[in-house]
Amino acid sequence: MGLRVAKFIVAQLEEAQHNVTLFDPQEMPAPLLQKPLHHYKDYKEAPKWLVEADLKLRAADAVVVVSAEYNHSIPPALSNLMDHFPLSSYAYKPSAIVCYSMGPFGGMRAAMSLRCMLGELGCISVSNIFGIPVVQNAIDPDGKPTNEYMVPGAKRLIAQLDWHAHAMATHRATAGVPN
Repeated sequence: MGLRVAKFIVAQLEEAQHNVTLFDPQEMPAPLLQKPLHHYKDYKEAPKWLVEADLKLRAADAVVVVSAEYNHSIPPALSNLMDHFPLSSYAYKPSAIVCYSMGPFGGMRAAMSLRCMLGELGCISVSNIFGIPVVQNAIDPDGKPTNEYMVPGAKRLIAQLDWHAHAMATHRATAGVPN
């Protein structure tokens, strides 16, 4: 289901004229975390994929996290991937949470854990959370929505994220970030 949701939200972001880089825990070679990027004294010693991904993350003006709900929380593969990067990679940019489940709660319990995690990373989430209940009936295998609520819900989330991303990017450019 995660790939369906990712395809849908990527398409919505691209339609809104955003450049999107998808970090998929199943596709990235992120082993069980033993040494995060910031534990390398010289980044030249770090795995190439990790350094390249970090550069993309740092260049982003915002982060959208797509998450299933696993045991009422964040899936281990997602938190493992995110933990490979230092706080500075996420800091002073907004995030948005897109969560889903096959049941009626739409992944909201995972979203609450993610909101805390993202805040601690310095990538505070916007107030709107885009939860997708009964995801198997909301998005087809190609990432196309199957009901009239999906696109307007995504557009609301993206509009809020876009506003915060522009405001924070402007402030970073004019005032810098705290030391």
